Amino acid sequence: MKIYVAFIILVSSFGSLLAASWVKVWEDEFDGTGLPNAADWTYQTGCDGWGNNELECYVASQTKNSRRENGSLVIDVVVEESNGKHYTSARLNSKHAWTYGKFEIRAKLPKGKHLWPAIWMMPKDSAYGGWAASGEIDIMEYRGERTDTILGTIHYGGAWPNNVNSGSGDLKYANTDFSAGFHTFALEWSENEMIWYLDGTKIHTENLNRSFYSGKGTNPYTANRQPFDKDFYFILNIAVGGNFFPEATFGTLAVDEAKKWAKPTMEIDFVRVSKYQ
Repeated sequence: MKIYVAFIILVSSFGSLLAASWVKVWEDEFDGTGLPNAADWTYQTGCDGWGNNELECYVASQTKNSRRENGSLVIDVVVEESNGKHYTSARLNSKHAWTYGKFEIRAKLPKGKHLWPAIWMMPKDSAYGGWAASGEIDIMEYRGERTDTILGTIHYGGAWPNNVNSGSGDLKYANTDFSAGFHTFALEWSENEMIWYLDGTKIHTENLNRSFYSGKGTNPYTANRQPFDKDFYFILNIAVGGNFFPEATFGTLAVDEAKKWAKPTMEIDFVRVSKYQ
């Protein structure tokens, strides 16, 4: 009898494991027209360089900078004067946040000198202190003049300037132009690891079962996995210039050059969040 009961329990447990799968808990397919759904997204505005010496002003609620069009969210950088800057763009934050899950974003990226699109996540609450002590998750970043190269990164360690980062570094894909077609950028985030995917192929992994203290300044953490054990929300944006483009490598950007950008837009077909159940 004991053997029979043990067998039943084993079979039941195995069946539960087989039945477990990713279940979608939230999505935005960006159907319709006009601005994105205000129940799901809010605008973050400002022109102060965002700690990176960026060249754009992020503006709110202007369809020339962000809009739903042909089933996608379009973020558009416009060459125009605004608060002493030469460019306007949009930065959208999701009103929803999650700890762990599968995060998928299908997007077509911009093309042009010093364009800096990002699909990333920030902590809902600064539980461990100011940036980057409470973490940052970059699902995808890209430079508009290197259309075959993407990267994924996490930031942590302590409040600036005691922060550090780790990630994939530049990942170059020969014969790929990320501005020419849609690609799916994904992150699977569990208690013990983060895995980055491009079009379903694993491209990078970070172990989370470790201390993220940088070794500089006061340690904001008391356990492994911190700060990547709290709710994070999405950010979708295109920046212009800044520290992501060291002048020695990328030169400077002139307004006349920006006026000739081949494609100053990022189109996002969908954003999806799933939980493993």
